[in-house]
Amino acid sequence: MSSEARAVDGADDGAYDVAVIGFGPTGVTAANLLGGTGLRVVVVEREADVYSRARAISTDEEVIRIWQRIGLAERLKLDMLAERPLDFVDARGRTFLSACPAPRGHGHPPQMFLYQPALEQVLREGVDRYPNVSVLLRHECLRLRQDADGVELTAAGADDSLRRLRARYVVAADGGSSLTRAQLNVGYEGRTYEDRWVVVDTEMLRPWPDHDRLRFRCDPARPAVDCPTPLGHHRWEFPVLPGDDEKRLTGDDAIYAMVSRYGIGRDQIKILRATVYSHHVRFAARFRVGRVFLAGDAAHAMPPWIGQGMAAEVRDAANLCWKLAAVLRGELPESLLDSYEAERKPHVKEVTRRAVFVGRLITERRLPVARARNGVLRAIRRVPGLASRLVDSNWIPVASYAQGFQARPRTRASGHQIPQPWVTGPDGERVRLDDVLGGRWLLLHLGPPRPQPEWEGVPSLAVLPAGSRPAEGAVVDSDGVLLAWPAGRGVATLALRPDAYVYAAAPAGTRLPPPPAEFAPAPPPAAVSAQ
Repeated sequence: MSSEARAVDGADDGAYDVAVIGFGPTGVTAANLLGGTGLRVVVVEREADVYSRARAISTDEEVIRIWQRIGLAERLKLDMLAERPLDFVDARGRTFLSACPAPRGHGHPPQMFLYQPALEQVLREGVDRYPNVSVLLRHECLRLRQDADGVELTAAGADDSLRRLRARYVVAADGGSSLTRAQLNVGYEGRTYEDRWVVVDTEMLRPWPDHDRLRFRCDPARPAVDCPTPLGHHRWEFPVLPGDDEKRLTGDDAIYAMVSRYGIGRDQIKILRATVYSHHVRFAARFRVGRVFLAGDAAHAMPPWIGQGMAAEVRDAANLCWKLAAVLRGELPESLLDSYEAERKPHVKEVTRRAVFVGRLITERRLPVARARNGVLRAIRRVPGLASRLVDSNWIPVASYAQGFQARPRTRASGHQIPQPWVTGPDGERVRLDDVLGGRWLLLHLGPPRPQPEWEGVPSLAVLPAGSRPAEGAVVDSDGVLLAWPAGRGVATLALRPDAYVYAAAPAGTRLPPPPAEFAPAPPPAAVSAQ
């Protein structure tokens, strides 16, 4: 990808729909999502290339489902490790809790280990498909100025040139030290933990037994994270203890000494890089200021213990981008955009709370407390299936919305994302559900559709039981999952948002609540031709 702007047909510096600041996981996902809608997008990124350090090391099925929406899930999964177990081990390397994350119905493996530089490269190549997306690498956004119609951005190039851009809206995904957030004078509230950690990325030269298991080494003397990463890599994380010299601790000799405790020799790994960082728990006071939206680390930061930092960023992009597209296409009023913070902030706060809890569990250094922890969790492990249920219920909260953009009265389905099983489409092909839903507003019916006059113009899809003959306007619930989900929540008709979350639902024999005010359903945007 060139460091110069790629021209956008029909757009110049004064005619973008959305400007995205930052081209990390949040920004590149947003660029793909927005590019696929046909909107005119410009991306401003300070660096010339993908950041070489592997920061995130895992993600989950819901995030892969988002990348499925941009047509890159299967390509990305080629470079990932799926369904590896996780172990909590004591100071002697004995496992006292072991579990595998349980599937939650999104149609992909529940946990995937990744190598972030490779992942970001694939996502950037995905952006290259869209001639309506212009990318400015080696440019930094120095100033924003809003007015009633849009935002003017001043971007400085690496050659000290200045470029003025204009967009209707801005997605600021420029990281934890966001210059955009500072310009908007938005507080970044929370705390930084005193403990600092050494992150060591290595190339695996010669495998060792169980190298592909995630281990939380709960040794009070020096806790550690021992994590597989794909493409021949492996990650360790160690705390900097009182009296440690950080510079010495990031040197090869100190790293080899620390991993030797686990039976890893110098001939088995090549150290690629070692970096010291601190854990943060922070939230922006506001996620929206006028036409500018903070996303990813610019909006929140969490410790890495449950591998949800990048996942939270991608969820931000997915939640925000369909709403921006709906407003820009005149489908819904601008007030829709207020629901971005209302939906995302409570969930990311709960994820962060759980990450802090798991971190305390892993890094406990008081010997009596550590022994009690080990004993309790060993007892839980003896009960078949209990450990996995405990991990699943406490690990990552389901992304559901108690508030935000949904109809009243609420039902037990409202604010939840429907599962994504394999279904048989009208043409008889077996496909994942979202590939039939198509990222649009849709009415989903259990059995024959009931007329919904207030929802005229919104397409309908009937769900037929397994074994049914494929039919136009219907999907066959091949795996017996899709019919059971709404039935278990007492509803038979669902109005789905473009992100497959339930806007409204109704029991059998009743009508749906009306659509949102000023709703003008637009036809699905024409596919943007690839270059």
